[in-house]
Amino acid sequence: MINWRYPAELGQSVRLKVTNVGYATRLFLRLLTSLGPTLKRPRLLSEQVFFLGNYSLAIIVVSGLFVGFVLSLQGYYILQRYGSSEALGLMVALSLVRELGPVVAALLFAGRAGTALTAGIGLMKAGEQLAAMEMMAVDPIQRVLAPRFWGGVIAMPLLASIFSAVGILGGWVVGVLMIGVDQGAFWSQMQNGVDVWADVGNGLLKSVVFGVTVTFVALLQGHECQPTPEGVSLATTRTVVMASLAVLALDFVMTAMMFSI
Repeated sequence: MINWRYPAELGQSVRLKVTNVGYATRLFLRLLTSLGPTLKRPRLLSEQVFFLGNYSLAIIVVSGLFVGFVLSLQGYYILQRYGSSEALGLMVALSLVRELGPVVAALLFAGRAGTALTAGIGLMKAGEQLAAMEMMAVDPIQRVLAPRFWGGVIAMPLLASIFSAVGILGGWVVGVLMIGVDQGAFWSQMQNGVDVWADVGNGLLKSVVFGVTVTFVALLQGHECQPTPEGVSLATTRTVVMASLAVLALDFVMTAMMFSI
């Protein structure tokens, strides 16, 4: 006799997943179309840019500095084997503006700002603040989620640029001041080898995509979490895991498309 219990459970699970994907798609489209109304509330937007960007600035600067230290130190000993230590500045700059700057900054952004967004939205849901807004005919997506979404999209490229700039400065400190690489060669190789559109522009585009991804994942998890302390805790954990995996997967896809790898 065939037991239909497991096929029924499988079908219910698939149906639930499809429903969740559909809801996430509709929410994402609503957030994308909310740019106009959000710009009409510049104070809300500036507050979120300050909250997400300024509060993440310390970890971005410190991490970028030490990444530049390590990258310059490791790169020098590798390039020295081939007599190309003068190209240290070029290697540090390309590594940061193409890959490490956008990717590491996005991972740090997910751990710092993403969890804060999820916890904040989850606590508002647990405290029935979102339901109270709906009772007062205030759209919580336009009032709460949209400014946070666009604030994250704006803050992420700025943080990635700061990360890359500080990392290059850290590479200069180790390569020029500590190891003794010629300063003129360090900067001239970097200036001649880094292209504004092919390298810096692609890195900036990556950071924008990562900002959209991390911020949306954080808001979705906070908006859909269970209104309990345990639900908020699980949602913040899912935010870090899902956003980090999404950033790494998108980085591979975009790198393959941009640089034909």
